[in-house]
Amino acid sequence: MKIVLGPGASRNPVQLDPHARALRAAGHDVEIVTLPRGSAETAVPVFTARSGAAVVAGGQSFGGRVASLAAASGSRFAGLLLFSYPLHRPGLPDQLRTAHWPRLDLPVLLLMGDRDPFCDMTVLERELVKLPSARLLVYPGAGHGLKGHLEEALSDAAAWLADLSRYPPVR
Repeated sequence: MKIVLGPGASRNPVQLDPHARALRAAGHDVEIVTLPRGSAETAVPVFTARSGAAVVAGGQSFGGRVASLAAASGSRFAGLLLFSYPLHRPGLPDQLRTAHWPRLDLPVLLLMGDRDPFCDMTVLERELVKLPSARLLVYPGAGHGLKGHLEEALSDAAAWLADLSRYPPVR
């Protein structure tokens, strides 16, 4: 399976080196993309250019949000792999970044820390109904970036990808 990952708002692709190493070790072809400065919407073409039925898109925070926007805008992917999805800005849980979620008709894996300032877990659980094929994994004590739990999250991601490879969604 081909995996395309985008970095967080720092736009530093090096932050995804551990992700790439772990997913490559699990047998996946991983591409880390560089995202342009600007809004998430302006970065969507980076993922659109790499879309395909055998491609899983995603990333860390901002990168995952961009991948989800690309999928919602019609780019075809086998699934979305979202590490620390930025549900809202810190302290502003009423300014959600989920308006596009009802258009995501593909498998989605969300890997979240329960202490992430970008994600009020109560709000996330309410918003999940917009994603009928989503799986949520929560890592206790982890914040944004899953520090201290990244290895476990990457192992969980590899297992999800293996299942996705064996049982691709029928459309």
